[in-house]
Amino acid sequence: MRMKPITFYVARCVASGVALGVLASCGGSAGSDAEAASAPRHSVVVTHPTAADGGGTSTALPGVVAEQHMANIGFKTAGQITRIHVKEGDAVKAGQLLATLDDSDYRLGVEALEIQYNQVRDEVARARRLFDKNSMSANDYEKAEAGLRQLEVQLRVNRNKLAYTRLHAPVSGVITSVNFSPGEMVDAGTAMFGLMSASQLEVECDIPAALYKRLGAVGTITCTPSAAPLEVYPLRVKSVVPKADGNQMYRLALTFANGVPSGITSGTNVSVSVGAGAAGDKEGARLTLPVSTLFRDGREVCVWKVMPDSTVAKQRVEVAAAPGGGEVTVSAGLSGGETIVRAGVGALHQGDRVKVIKPASETNPGNLL
Repeated sequence: MRMKPITFYVARCVASGVALGVLASCGGSAGSDAEAASAPRHSVVVTHPTAADGGGTSTALPGVVAEQHMANIGFKTAGQITRIHVKEGDAVKAGQLLATLDDSDYRLGVEALEIQYNQVRDEVARARRLFDKNSMSANDYEKAEAGLRQLEVQLRVNRNKLAYTRLHAPVSGVITSVNFSPGEMVDAGTAMFGLMSASQLEVECDIPAALYKRLGAVGTITCTPSAAPLEVYPLRVKSVVPKADGNQMYRLALTFANGVPSGITSGTNVSVSVGAGAAGDKEGARLTLPVSTLFRDGREVCVWKVMPDSTVAKQRVEVAAAPGGGEVTVSAGLSGGETIVRAGVGALHQGDRVKVIKPASETNPGNLL
């Protein structure tokens, strides 16, 4: 009879433990579901469109983002610096005040000329009345007017010098260097600041002689930042230096077709892809893709495009021909810089998150290192 309370107590403990285990497993399930929702649903192999003329898309052109214009700006007049309003790294707008000089002497010069100018102006007015009454010769009156105009020019020059004691940013950009401190003397034209125009970035790269010769027949040109391999930005040719360096490479300058993307700064390393189009093809180069990238959505032919957030989006394309070798020619729908799913196409749905399987390295087979 004495064992019944003990048995009852043990049974209650076991039941409580089971209940706590069930609650704990429920709580863990919620966290697991959230992690599962954000995890990639599919692993895929990707490819990139290549030019249909057999030239391919060159992805072996290293480039760098650089500013189109770096300005060294300074005062137009000499003087002692009284204040500097910016520091290195500051973003400034066109017309923003950067620094000031001591303007005491310039103000005195303007005041002295204003007094003299007002006096001569009154004298010319009296001379005009005398001239109208034929009490002054035309020659004397013309000399008086010439003296007034000369003083007016001198006054304007002094007012300009006074205004030059305030240095403003000529364009919007970023201050890259501040070369002097308050209290120092500077001459006219001495570089006070280095100013990089932030809105005028370009991509610079060196191209081989073979590509330089057919640059006029180039189709699409894009760049991909090294730190963001899924981001692709279209480019336009700005200029090319028609002189090869010692390695027979030509310097090519390109501008961003849709404006400078956010996050792109001077010094960013990029990979430049050049798609070679057919000569005289005003619509750009046709592109080729493996047949395995294509699928049908009703009557439309589509491919899966990998987006910067690692999701996939359906992209309709127009297929012009099948050149053979497991490839098709795409005449519309792609620009040439997209990342396209090549393996795993059939299991995908719009917006699915994917993990891109990187190709095995030739120097590290099996990823053993």
